[in-house]
Order: sequence, then C-alpha cells, then structure tokens
Amino acid sequence: MKAVFNTLLFLVLTTAVCSAQDFAEQTNKFRDSYKKEFLHSPNSPLKKDDLRFLQFYDPDSSYSVEAHFEKSRGGKSFEMPTYSGTQKTYVRYGVLKFRVNGKKQKLNVYRSLSLQTVAKYKDYLFIPFKDKTNGTESYGGGRYIDLKTTDIKNNTYVLDFNKAYNPYCAYSSGYNCPIPPAANHLSVAIPAGEKKFAKEHEETSLK
Repeated sequence: MKAVFNTLLFLVLTTAVCSAQDFAEQTNKFRDSYKKEFLHSPNSPLKKDDLRFLQFYDPDSSYSVEAHFEKSRGGKSFEMPTYSGTQKTYVRYGVLKFRVNGKKQKLNVYRSLSLQTVAKYKDYLFIPFKDKTNGTESYGGGRYIDLKTTDIKNNTYVLDFNKAYNPYCAYSSGYNCPIPPAANHLSVAIPAGEKKFAKEHEETSLK
C-alpha cells in the first residue's frame, strides 16, 4: 500500500512540475514577443538597449484565474482621462468577476470606439487596472491587459495577470495613456506581470 501511495504521489508531483514548467514557458514566450514589439512599433518609447531594463515577476499560474464575464447592455460612451491631459472615448463592454488569493474581485472591460472602426482592431478589448503593488514594485500609473471579444467563451475568460504590461507612460512622457478608472482599482496586490522600468533606478544609483 505504501508503495502505491508513493507512486501516486510521485505522479502528482511530476504532473505539477511539468504543468508549472509549461506555464512558465508560455509566459516567457509571451514576454519575448512583447519585447520584440517595441522594436517594430513606429512610436515605441524604447530602443533595443532599453529592453534589458524591463522587469517582470516570475511566472505564477495562481495569478491566471478563471473569471465570469457579464456583458454590459446599452452602455453609454464616456471619456477616459489620460496622463497627458487628453481624453479617449470608450464604452464599458462588460465586467469580469473572479477570485484572487481567495478574495472576490471584479474588473471592467472597455472597448475603444476609435479602434472599433478599424477592421484590424474591431475585436480588441482593454482592461486598465491598479493594485496594491503600484508605486512600489510596479508602475504607479497602473497596468493594462489586452484581450479580444473572441477570447471570451461561454461567459468565461481566463484572466492572466502574468500578461499585465506597463503603458508607454512608464518609460517616457508625451504619450496618451488612459488612467485606470476608480472602478478598476483592486483591493489586493497582484505580484504578477510587468514590474517598474529599471532604467531610471539604475542611472540614479550610479550618480
């Protein structure tokens, strides 16, 4: 009986390790693609030498959670302020309800009315949010998560905070980065995704 138990335990642990490795590999592939995008975007705030200053939390599958989606009905458009002082027009597409670290949370999902008119981006959605890591470990202005309408299936969406990224304003001024609305300020810390940009810190420490 003991031998059977040990075998089962070994199989469970092996499966868990393989699953964690697969998740880490997928997350790192996403981040590699994310970094390369800076080199191809015409209005990128970063150059190749800057990429080494990008910092991320270690991949953590506990911050990839299944969320229940409730679509908004008849949502009115509104102006979302940006850090440059301008405004961008959005509509609330719906809300995601989920648990993280055992606590109930929710985040609004927004749709850009300007992007909706462009065929390439008509399915794009946007989640700007803040959490308790902002200003310490992560960028003080909040972080973003992108998704598409097709990513939501049967009113369910896998909300992966490991894919949370910084707005361009985290690297340079002069960009129109939306400010996460108060409704998207989480009451918990999300130690997943992108951290603070390290370049300024390193340059300061050398003075």
